[in-house]
Order: sequence, then structure tokens, then C-alpha cells
Amino acid sequence: MTKISVNINKLATLRNSRGGNNPDIIQYTKDIERFGADGITVHPRPDERHIRYSDVYELKKIITTEFNIEGNPIEDKFIKLVLDNKPTQVTLVPDSLNQLTSNHGWNTIEHKNYLKEIISIFKSNGIRVSIFVDPVMEMIEGANETGTDRIELYTESYAKEYQNGNKVAAIEPFIAAAKRAYELELDINAGHDLDLHNLSYFAKNIPHLKEVSIGHALICDALYMGLENTVQLYKRQLKMSENGF
Repeated sequence: MTKISVNINKLATLRNSRGGNNPDIIQYTKDIERFGADGITVHPRPDERHIRYSDVYELKKIITTEFNIEGNPIEDKFIKLVLDNKPTQVTLVPDSLNQLTSNHGWNTIEHKNYLKEIISIFKSNGIRVSIFVDPVMEMIEGANETGTDRIELYTESYAKEYQNGNKVAAIEPFIAAAKRAYELELDINAGHDLDLHNLSYFAKNIPHLKEVSIGHALICDALYMGLENTVQLYKRQLKMSENGF
């Protein structure tokens, strides 16, 4: 079954808004794992407006599932953070320094040599690498030239079209991208704006989907339905997709 990695950035945003340690990121992470998450994702940004670099070191000590660190490797301190903590996976995202949220994938053709160099560093340290890409055939084929283990399909366009009632048109480029990635022996992750409404349809139609990373929507849902229930509901959506529902 497709795994779900819960992005805990928004919990850290809430904590940072008041100072102190409420919510306690360490305890929440333990609970999210206990509630059934297959992994934990963090995306520390240069201004540390949500997850702090110091959080990553503390989280590494207690995470028992898969640990995924996202970020732009343009900064040496991000590379050091990843190498110091040796997560299960590093996901490389081409964010600008002050970007509010991720909004595009890598140009894997233009940045091929740069990505090859960075990816080789992480892989030589035993860290699985995924790179953020749009569902564009040339970018998928370019990703294959970088040496990455996985791609993460950037799903904002899917989520928007699905919400507009165009789910067939929304999913088509992602199906094509996933099929090409599989032909190239690239494993497939996905993330951005996936939620309880659109997740099952996406997972049911994307072949060989290994992992989804979900944070903002899941934390918002948890405000209504409780964290344990929400994690289980997302897991149920993935299980339903596997069973063809």
C-alpha cells in the first residue's frame, strides 16, 4: 500500500507563533507515528519560520518510522543538516529563499549537472534521494539523468482541477508521468494539496505510487476531527484506492 508521510511543519508554525513549546513537536511526532503514519516529513526553511534546524536533530533521536527531510540544497547548512542526521530520504525542492510554499518542480534539464553532484553526495552517505518535479515528460526523463532514486510529483495542478470538477483531465498528465517514471525505473512519490477529497482518486490511478507527503490539509482536518482519527482517515483513503474504491 502507498505510504503516508505526515509533514509536521504546520505544528511548528503554531508553536512558533507564541514561543515556548506548545504544541510539543516531539510528543506530537511520537503520537502521529503511534496513530499510524508511515513516516514524518519536515521542510526546514532558511528563516526557520516553522521547523527549526535544531528540531531536526531532536526529531532524529525519536522517529521510528521513515524520516524525510525536504529542502533546497543551495545552502550548505541544509546539506550539513541532512548529512548530520542521515534521514531515510531527502527530498530536493527548488524553493527560493523567501518562498511561502513550494510551487514548482525542478528543471531537470537545466539543472542536471548540479543535481547529479548533490544527489551523489547524499547517496554516497546511504540516503535515498527524491526530487520534486512537475508532471512533464521532459522533466521526468531529465530526472532519470540525475541519478535520483525517486521523483515526487508536484500535485497542486491536480488538486485545483479536481476541485473544479475536472478529475479526469486533472489526473491524465500524472498517469503519463508515472508510467514514464516506472519505465525509467524511478520510484514515485507525490505531494502538495492532496487531501481527504482527492487522495483516493489520485492514488487509485497513479501506478506504482510509493509515498504521499501531506501536511497542511491533514493538520487542518485534525482541528475538526482530532489527530488520531485524521491520520487513520488518510490511511483509509489509501487503502480504499488499493482496493479499487
